Amino acid sequence: MKPVSIGQNVVIGENVIFGENVIIGNNVIIYDGTIIGDNVLIQDNVVIGKKPTRAKTSILPEVKELPPAKIGNGCTIGTSSIIYANAVIGNDVFVADLATIRERVTIGDGTIVGRGVAIENDCSIGKKCKLETNCYITAYSQLGNYVFVAPCVVTTNDNYMARSKERYGKFKGVTVKDGGRIGANAIILPGKVIEEDGAVAAGSIVTKDVEKEQFVMGIPAKPFKQVPEDQLLRNQ
Repeated sequence: MKPVSIGQNVVIGENVIFGENVIIGNNVIIYDGTIIGDNVLIQDNVVIGKKPTRAKTSILPEVKELPPAKIGNGCTIGTSSIIYANAVIGNDVFVADLATIRERVTIGDGTIVGRGVAIENDCSIGKKCKLETNCYITAYSQLGNYVFVAPCVVTTNDNYMARSKERYGKFKGVTVKDGGRIGANAIILPGKVIEEDGAVAAGSIVTKDVEKEQFVMGIPAKPFKQVPEDQLLRNQ
């Protein structure tokens, strides 16, 4: 077994489990009970297993204890990224610099989480997805496999914009099914569904569900054409 390589000023909590050939940079914090697989690279200033803190005005329930974070084999965790407790990262996931992955998030094998990406609490991300620089995945969202989200995409989950008690219990993230693709700077409104191989043009605002293999564009987004056959996931 190859030893764990540890940089300077590293803080490792109790009962942390390391696989083989783990490399840890400088100023890293790894909280109690975290599980890290084989051949994992953790770069400088990373925080893994952070406990969520709650604003006094937050409507989310306070959770005092969460299971530890789990990092699969072959992962790279980029500089200054933060991975919260109860996040489960699959094998061969690449997390770029400055990304944030919140509690109760699962990420499938081979997915890329780009620089500055934020994945909020209670999200499920499938395998071999690509979430590009500075996109925002709102809480309670579900992304299938092979989903592409371009830079600066914004997803939302609150139709009431933080006013009226009616919104309580009605938060709903977005759903992007297998092969769905979203172009740069697009906005997806709460609860909207992009069906398999649906595609959204850059800069569009999605106010209605996107049908399977449909390409939509505009403000608000409307059907433009069918996704070309050579672009469909089944033909790749």
